[in-house]
Amino acid sequence: MDQTQFKQLFDQFFERLRNYIFYRSGDPELATDIAQETFMRIWEKGIDPDKGKEKALLFKIAGDIFVSNYRKQQVALRFADSIIQTNSSLSTDDQISYNELKHRYEKALSGMNEMQRVVFLMSRNDGLKYQEIASNLDISVKAVEKRMSKALEYLDKQLVHE
Repeated sequence: MDQTQFKQLFDQFFERLRNYIFYRSGDPELATDIAQETFMRIWEKGIDPDKGKEKALLFKIAGDIFVSNYRKQQVALRFADSIIQTNSSLSTDDQISYNELKHRYEKALSGMNEMQRVVFLMSRNDGLKYQEIASNLDISVKAVEKRMSKALEYLDKQLVHE
């Protein structure tokens, strides 16, 4: 798909796609972000939709992104709730230990090799798979595996065996 065809596809379907996500989410900013991400994926992956099937493909991709985003939000909310519940039920000693561990973790992250930290955070915070990380960083999956292994080894040394 060349630039002209992509622009025509964008102009023809962007508003409809954005409205579809808006109706599902009720959030205009999220709807715009997901619509833009949908078109970015089409462009980056060089997908050339079959004539007459463009709309179905775009709405499928946007729906998948929306569901993935929703799931990530739910996991984050459950985690935040568990932290709040855990923190409220912790004794003073446990709270001090928790804060100390959190500080050591943040310090360990800041002292980690940048390449390892990027891979670690993309995996743990963004929930990306090794293949996705490799694609985003333009490196091999083996390189991602090695960097992740080194990052975990470093954190183990800094947090557990300190």
